[in-house]
Amino acid sequence: MPTAPKLVAGLLLALLAYAVTQLVVADLPDSVVVGLVAEVNAVLAFIVGWRVIGRGIGRGSAAAITNGITGTAVATILCLGVQATDAMVEESLKKKYSSVFEAIDGGIAFFLEYGSYLLVPQTLGLMALGAVIAGVAAEVASHYWR
Repeated sequence: MPTAPKLVAGLLLALLAYAVTQLVVADLPDSVVVGLVAEVNAVLAFIVGWRVIGRGIGRGSAAAITNGITGTAVATILCLGVQATDAMVEESLKKKYSSVFEAIDGGIAFFLEYGSYLLVPQTLGLMALGAVIAGVAAEVASHYWR
């Protein structure tokens, strides 16, 4: 059922995903074509915020922080997975893989490579702060709107 706290959680997690993606894209070489990565990640994070953080509201501030961290982790894994799968499919269409297992291995390699871009103190700090804010804001919204 749609509620205001779910909307707050979804919007804040989408904003966090967009900001983190922009931070990562700024560090990439100019030769990398980015496309709509930030927008796709924001949509995925909105859905995760709505479903994961929004589901756990109303249990107190400690649970809100945990929900925010969980939602951010789920959104990060989902976004990395979608972007890695997209890269793997692109490579597959260029006939870079000779078997399905090579393609799966390539997808995992892309996942790990893209995940390594997040291991920067600024990015990790932004993700941690954004996770706490998203969880607590959804909890606060649940006290004002139901």
